[in-house]
Amino acid sequence: MTDSTSSPSPECEFWLVRHGETDWNKAGRWQGHANVPLSSRGQEQAQALADRWSRDPDAQGLGPLFCSDLDRCIETAAPLGRLLGLDPQLDSRLRELDVGDWSGKIRSEIAQSAPEQLARFDAEDPEARAPGGETRSEIRLRAHGVMSELARRFPDSKIVVVTHRGFIRALLPGVGLGNAECVRVKAADALTRRARLAGGEEGSTESQPL
Repeated sequence: MTDSTSSPSPECEFWLVRHGETDWNKAGRWQGHANVPLSSRGQEQAQALADRWSRDPDAQGLGPLFCSDLDRCIETAAPLGRLLGLDPQLDSRLRELDVGDWSGKIRSEIAQSAPEQLARFDAEDPEARAPGGETRSEIRLRAHGVMSELARRFPDSKIVVVTHRGFIRALLPGVGLGNAECVRVKAADALTRRARLAGGEEGSTESQPL
């Protein structure tokens, strides 16, 4: 693969994978930067994604493989790496939106302690933040920065990134992904925040804890 400092070529593509289920996902607990491992179902979901890719001709030549340094992403990336013959490269910049003091809490607990802040957050105010957390504006800058760097380094590649729902939505607002699901998007579209998916599908929306 060629290393380059040029702008992303039309052939550069991101395969953005959301991590598998965790017990906190299942319980409706907000995760943020908490290091929560996959549940047994999440491990099955990750393996099922690798199995689907093994039958997908478009998965030929995938790589490099990057992932968030949190365990739920590392565990999701593991079967993908075995399939592709690649070691996942960890990058803390690929982490979920930091929800600060709301990490580990369910929505009703947050609503009781900080109703106005939660309302701003739910309205997707770009400057709303949990106490000690990160705004959507900040994660968008972070996501754009790391993905622009990857696109420059690997301009003719199909780059696999195992990350989090909030990170993916920072690039593609409104796109909804279930656990261990993947969205494919041209780098140019992701980096200009056009939510246009491979095949011309429109992204869906969903309401889930981060």
